[in-house]
This record gives sequence, C-alpha cells and structure tokens, in this order.
Amino acid sequence: MKENKLVELSMDFAIKIIKLCETIKGHYSLVNQLERFATSIGANIREAQYAQGKKDFLQKSPFCPSGQKGLF
Repeated sequence: MKENKLVELSMDFAIKIIKLCETIKGHYSLVNQLERFATSIGANIREAQYAQGKKDFLQKSPFCPSGQKGLF
C-alpha cells in the first residue's frame, strides 16, 4: 500500500514529540500522556485506512465527530 501524506505527517509529529519528551525532566505522568497522545494519532489513521467500508471508516476516523466520542 502506498504511504499517504497524512501517515507521513503523523509519523513525523510522533517522532518530534517523543524527542521533545526525552528532554523534559520530571512530570512523568504528563510526559507519558503526551507520548501516548502523539503516537495514537498514527494508530487511529492506520485503523481508519483499513476500515471495511465508508460507514466503518467514518466510525473509526479520528477526524470526524463520530470518531471523537472519547475526547470530550
């Protein structure tokens, strides 16, 4: 499967955040949550790419309201 720009950007973002977190001393819980947040974006994009149809894609997509139920 050909990599798309969104996957590439999310990977670059995750790497930059992880490198930033390596420079932060203390605040372990904040750093841990920041790392999980940064890497979950790419995981959500990958999961949405392998959806079984439009309805499944919209449900799994982190960029549509139905996919953001856990954020609020």
